Amino acid sequence: MDLILIVLPAFLIFGAGFIGQKMLHLNVKSISTMALYLMTPFLTFETFYSNKLNIDYFYMFSFSVLLIIILLGVTLFTGWLMKMDKAHMSAMLLGTLFPNSGNYGAPVVLFAYGTQAFNYAVILMVIHGLLINSIGIFIASYGGQKSATIKNAVTSVVKMPNLYGVILGVSFQLLHLKLPSTIVDSVSLVGSAAIPTIMLILGMQLAEIKPQKLEYRYFGTVTLTRMVASPLIATILVIFMPVSDTIKNVFILLAAMPVAANVTMLAVQFDAKPNLVSLTTLITTIISLLTIPLTLFFLG
Repeated sequence: MDLILIVLPAFLIFGAGFIGQKMLHLNVKSISTMALYLMTPFLTFETFYSNKLNIDYFYMFSFSVLLIIILLGVTLFTGWLMKMDKAHMSAMLLGTLFPNSGNYGAPVVLFAYGTQAFNYAVILMVIHGLLINSIGIFIASYGGQKSATIKNAVTSVVKMPNLYGVILGVSFQLLHLKLPSTIVDSVSLVGSAAIPTIMLILGMQLAEIKPQKLEYRYFGTVTLTRMVASPLIATILVIFMPVSDTIKNVFILLAAMPVAANVTMLAVQFDAKPNLVSLTTLITTIISLLTIPLTLFFLG
C-alpha cells in the first residue's frame, strides 16, 4: 500500500490536468511552451549549478545511450519477426526507446527517494531530452510522411532550452561563480514550479488523445518492451555501473517509465502514426500505476 501511495500523488496531479483540460479546453501548446522555455531551464540550471561535477555524469550518459542501443536492437528484431511495415516500426521505436523521465519519472523519484535522487533524475531527464531530440527525430522521420535531415536534428538540439540551463550551470560551477542567495532562491522557486506544471501538462496531453481502434500486436510489443524489458535490461546494466546505489535505483526506475509524452509531438510533426503513439502513451501510463509500485518493491 505504501508503494501505491508513492505513485498516487503523481496520478492525482495527472488527473487534475486531465479533468481540467476536459472541462476548460485550455491551449496545451502554450502552457507546454511556457514550461519548456521559461521554467525547466531554471530547474536544470539549479541542478547543474548545485551538484558537483563528477564521473557519475559520464556513466549516466554512457549507460543511457547503451540502454537505447540494446532496446533498438530488441525492437528492430521483434518488428522484423512480426513483419511490421516502416510506419509501424517507427512508431514502435518511438514507444520503446524513450521513457517519460520528465513529466512522470522525476516527480516519482522525488516522492520515492528524496531530493538527492531527484537531482540525478533531472540529469537523466536532460540526457533523455537530448536523445529524443536527435535520435528520436530520425526515427520519426524514418516512418513518417515527412523527412528529416541532420540539420533538423542539430537545430532541434540547439533549440533545447534545457541545454542552455546545463551549459550555464556547469559554467558557473567550473568558473567558481557564486550567485547571491536571493538569486538562487528565485531560480529555485521557478525550478520547483516546473515539476507540478509539467505533470499537469501530461494529464492535459492525455486528455487530448482521441479514441481509436487498438492494434493489439503493436500495443503488446511496445508495452512489454517499454514496461518489462527496459527495466530488466537496466537492472543488468547497473551491475557494471561504478556508481552509488541511489543512482542505480534512479536509472532502473526511469527505465521502467511509460512512453514519453514528447515522442507524441515528434510523431505528429513527422506524421509517424501519431494517433497510435498517443494511445500507447495513454495506456502505458495507466498500466504504470501497477508496474511502477512493483518496480519500487523490487528495488527495496
